[in-house]
Order: sequence, then structure tokens, then C-alpha cells
Amino acid sequence: MAIRVLERLNARERRLVTALGVVLACGAVLAVPIGLESVVHAREADNLELAAALTAIQEGRGQVREHQEKKEQLLQRYAKRAPALAGFLEQAAQHEKLEVTDSVDRPDVPHGKKFVERSTTVHLRKAGLLPIAKFLEAIEKSGYPVELSKLTLRKRSGEQDSYDVEVAVSAYDRSDAPPAAPLVPVPSAVPAPSALPAPGKQP
Repeated sequence: MAIRVLERLNARERRLVTALGVVLACGAVLAVPIGLESVVHAREADNLELAAALTAIQEGRGQVREHQEKKEQLLQRYAKRAPALAGFLEQAAQHEKLEVTDSVDRPDVPHGKKFVERSTTVHLRKAGLLPIAKFLEAIEKSGYPVELSKLTLRKRSGEQDSYDVEVAVSAYDRSDAPPAAPLVPVPSAVPAPSALPAPGKQP
């Protein structure tokens, strides 16, 4: 039937029909690779999105694991109740041959339902900078849930490397923590634990 239609057309119309057929044939031939390329690109994009999602999941797992480890370390340290601060600080000072003139215990301050803050202030006389630094380091590295909350140094006039010092230390007790262990000597240098934030300052 198509042949009969072509026979009825003049030469010019036949050329137009032939050209149209060639264009359609070329379009059909090109449509296959173009369609396949589109499918390939779509699958590559899906694969990239899937890889990015898997990478995000793996990174998220690592962050969760790291956060959990820090949380467990923090809980373990809080589980170790600090001894009476006055005796603890006096012992640490004596270890560095420092003189404690007096100590003042502050009232306990509750932090939520699980934590209580104890605070003690001590004064040191005629202390050198190196013994002071070792004294503070021993407190910070004691392994107890304590922090230095105040430090004031006053240079003694007419005396070289001699300071009067005021130090305030806070301890944070969990209500469910066991009683404090007997006071043991405080070394001047032990492995440093991770920094301890106050309960209300945790990230």
C-alpha cells in the first residue's frame, strides 16, 4: 500500500518522503545508544548516592562509638568518689612541700537529681611557682571527678619566687556512687585522664 501511495506522488514529494524516512531511520538508530547512555548515567547517579549514604552511615557509626566511649569513661570517673577535699588537698600540698595555712569547706550544691558539688578552698604561703604547678597537676591528674574552680596568686614583695596562693577545688559526686575509698598518697605525675567538665557543662 505504501508503494501505491508513493506512485501517486510526484518526484519532488517522493524526495521529501525519502528524506523524511532517512531522518526517521537515523533518529531510530541514534535513539538506542542515547537511551542506553541515559540509563547508565541514571544508574551511576544512583550508585553514587548509595555510596555516599553508606559512607555517611559508617562515619555516623564511628562518631556514635566515640561518643559512647567518652560517655563510659566519664561515667567511670564519676563513679570514683573523691575523698574529703581538705585532707586530699593538704596531702597533695605536703607532697610538694607546700604549707597549707587554712582550708574552708563550702556548702554542697546539688546539680540536678544525680550530682552534688563539694567545694573546698585552701591557702598556701610562700610557695614557689614550680611546686605550685606540680600541686595543681597532681590534683588535675588524680583520677577523681574534681576540677580547679579558682586560682589566685599574690607575689610576696621583697621575696624571689614566693607567692601566697588561694586554690578552690570542686568535686562532683553521683548519688549512686559508692563511698569514697581511703585517702592514698597523691603522686605528682600520673597518666592524665580526659578533661572533666562539670555535670552542667557536658557537651
